[in-house]
Amino acid sequence: MCCPSRLVFSDVDETLISVKSLFDFLDFYFTGRYGADGIRHAAETRRRIAALIGGGSPREVANRVYYEAWRGEQLDVVTGWGARWFSLRSSSERFYVPAVLAALRKHQENGDCIVLVSGSFAAVVDPIAADIGADHVLCTRPEVRDGIFTGSVAGEPCIGEGKRRAVRDLAKGYPCINLTDCHGYGDHPSDLPMLTEVGHPVVVGGSPELLAETVGARVLMGTGPTDAL
Repeated sequence: MCCPSRLVFSDVDETLISVKSLFDFLDFYFTGRYGADGIRHAAETRRRIAALIGGGSPREVANRVYYEAWRGEQLDVVTGWGARWFSLRSSSERFYVPAVLAALRKHQENGDCIVLVSGSFAAVVDPIAADIGADHVLCTRPEVRDGIFTGSVAGEPCIGEGKRRAVRDLAKGYPCINLTDCHGYGDHPSDLPMLTEVGHPVVVGGSPELLAETVGARVLMGTGPTDAL
C-alpha cells in the first residue's frame, strides 16, 4: 500500500464549515419530521446541553446527552435527512470556511491524507467528507440496534481526549508516518488534544486558549471560537 507523506486532521464544525452541524441538523431534522413537536424536542435538547455546559460539565457529557435526543429514530431515515441537509446547506457559498478548505485542497495536491475529526456523527459528516474527498472520518458513533438509534454512544465521544485517542489509533495504521510531520486544524479548546498530537497545529479563528497551548501554531481566519460539542 502506498503511504502518504502526512496525515492532516481537521475539526469540522466552525473549522471546516461555518455552522455547528450538531445543532443545525438537530433543528433541521426534528422540525422537518415532526413540526411543532420536533421544535419543542430540539429546543429541550438545546436547553439541557446549555445547562450542562453552563454548570461546568465536560463537553463529552454534553455530547452524550445530544445523542439521547435521537433515541428511537431510524438510521436510514436520519442518514437520508443528513444528505438533504448537506445538499441544502452546501449550496451556500458561506458553508465552508474558505481558508481552511483551500488549505486542505493544497494538502491534497501534495499527496497528504485528509482526516475529518468531529463530535458530530456520520449522517452529517460523511456527506462533507465525500464532497471534499477526505480519506477518513473520525467522529462520534451513536449506538444502533436493529437499525434504530438507542440514544447511547458506541465507544467514547470524539471530543477532547477522545479526539487524541482517535488520532493515535488511526496513526497506528500508518507506521510510515510520524505525527510530528502531520498537521491539525481546530478552532476550539476541545480540539487541543488533537492539535498537540501533531507537529504542525493550525488554529482557526485565533482562539487565545489554543494559541497559549500551541506555541508557534499557524493561524487561519475563521468563524471564531465558540462552545462546541
